Amino acid sequence: MLQHRKVKPCCSFSKGYYSHSAISSRMKSIDESDVGIFCYISQLPGFRGILKQRYSDFIVNEVDLEGNVVHLTSLEAPAELVEEKEVLVADQPNKNYDAEIGSFRALAGDFNAGMLKALLDQTVSGGGVEIEPIVLSPSSDKSHRTAVHNFFKEKLKFLVTDTIDGPDATSKCIRVRLNGGKSHGRHSFKKRKDRDDKPYDGRGSDNWPEHLGKYLRFHLYKENKDTQEALGLIGKMLGIQPRSFGFAGTKDKRSISTQRVTVFKQRANRLAALNERLIGIKVGDFCHVNDGLLLGQLHGNRFTVTLRGVVAESEAVIEASANALGKLGFINYFGLQLQRLKRSPGNYLQALKSIPRTLRMMYIHSYQSYLWNHAASMRVQKYGIDHVVLGDLVYCKEHCREAERGANYSEFEDGSSNDTSNHIDEISEADLPEEKDVTVKVITEEDLSAGTYTVDDVVLPLPGSKVIYPMNDIEEVYCDLAKKDAIGLTESVHGVKEFSITNITGAYRRVFLKPKEFEWELLTYKDGNIPLAETDMDLISKSQKLKNVRGEDCGNGKAGEQLIDNGRQSCVSAIMDSAEDEAGSDRAGSHQTEVYDSADIEESQKALRLSFTLPASGYATMAIRELLKTSTSVAFHKTLNP
Repeated sequence: MLQHRKVKPCCSFSKGYYSHSAISSRMKSIDESDVGIFCYISQLPGFRGILKQRYSDFIVNEVDLEGNVVHLTSLEAPAELVEEKEVLVADQPNKNYDAEIGSFRALAGDFNAGMLKALLDQTVSGGGVEIEPIVLSPSSDKSHRTAVHNFFKEKLKFLVTDTIDGPDATSKCIRVRLNGGKSHGRHSFKKRKDRDDKPYDGRGSDNWPEHLGKYLRFHLYKENKDTQEALGLIGKMLGIQPRSFGFAGTKDKRSISTQRVTVFKQRANRLAALNERLIGIKVGDFCHVNDGLLLGQLHGNRFTVTLRGVVAESEAVIEASANALGKLGFINYFGLQLQRLKRSPGNYLQALKSIPRTLRMMYIHSYQSYLWNHAASMRVQKYGIDHVVLGDLVYCKEHCREAERGANYSEFEDGSSNDTSNHIDEISEADLPEEKDVTVKVITEEDLSAGTYTVDDVVLPLPGSKVIYPMNDIEEVYCDLAKKDAIGLTESVHGVKEFSITNITGAYRRVFLKPKEFEWELLTYKDGNIPLAETDMDLISKSQKLKNVRGEDCGNGKAGEQLIDNGRQSCVSAIMDSAEDEAGSDRAGSHQTEVYDSADIEESQKALRLSFTLPASGYATMAIRELLKTSTSVAFHKTLNP
């Protein structure tokens, strides 16, 4: 059995790669050593395995803040409570609005009350005339304008209001129109393209039932698409802006992923109806909530990774390496994300100025990650993986008093870039720190004697204005690298504030990370086109087939969720038998021969399927690197593909 204290780190630390200038010298490709990734925890031999040969070989399920793994279990919209009936003017053609007009006169004056009366008279009387909106008198009193908006929401719900610019910079006007531009009786509102004014709020319905939360939360399932691409398509179909959506993290394109999303004031049946038109995207598991999702509101991600074409000296090597990964973990490196800097060698500042601010900030975080990786490699090389040492930084225990408080900070993984030609990082996510309002302290002689802290507590800083550095040789790594790149860690050296390390607060990151709920299985396959792991949609399809066979409802809602939670038991086993029977009749003869009768043509291959959970700031590719002892770059894995 492998023992933690007997394992020594294995490093390929080369001073030739120790400078950031190596990035600009390697124009054609970038390797892990260029960004400070040198060491491994175990000395076990690696083996051959292809990462992401198919996008279905990389499955990601988000884990929410309560620790629940997010699955797609139902595509159907739930039956909602009875909606409030919309009151239309045409339903009450003889209604008298004198009382409402009187109340509005007391609130807004005779002139505005007269305009409202004319609008109501025109609406009630008929005549087939298009009803134009009215614009009330300018007002610089925000509280008064709020009272006017509330009046219409409470007294005249079939009319809606919005605020437009007034005649001068200090005033605003309220515009009043029929709700939604819908036809009321014989009346209709001009289409937006025929109106010479700005659009009204397009994020959702103006009249929203009080019994429903304003946000619809749903599970987004996508295949080989990044999160922004999928939501952009859904938003276009719904006719709403991207800002209407909220999500906790951005998942990578080359994967199959399921995550939570919220959207402002939308009905579940509208989204569910899109499933028939969406390709490679499905939505389901709908519910209404009061708050939208924000970036970082997740515990982590559950990964199911299949490595194909596995070749090792023996199965014992694979078994030992897999068990070591589950027991010892891996170095918590940032993945390959300095990619863009190398494309503008020697002129980084000019290159950064040419892109949007959100992306510019990602470059700053990438440089932080570059420094952190080098520091982590030096920490492992110099002090090993077994003990805390004098001067280490650690997350503070509850009883700790003399500690420095870390900043509340968002760690950017590898951004939201769609460019996957040069890197293979699995998650593109903006995450909150591993612990909010964390405190760290420097290890002292007293701490070493007391044995209070272990190596799992060791952290290293991502440089910023509010972090402290280790009080040992590791601090020099930060200073030396930054000096070589003419970057100041404590003050700006170029006068451009937004590109300065000192303009961000910084954070701390654990040096060592262990995967949770770690499982692995060695598989044998012949056809490289057949998926080797089940997705959420596979389970929904199987349960639906079983429903059709048995005439039972075991495929959607609570039944579908129970199917996943119970580990694919009776429903799955039953449908597997029927699916095999269907294969003989439904598949073309040539395909059937290729799958089942190709033993003489294709040799059996091995695959290793791993399942594990990482916190939101962890990279699954770095866990795979520890296992294979090879690079995770796309360029390397392309050479392994047949």
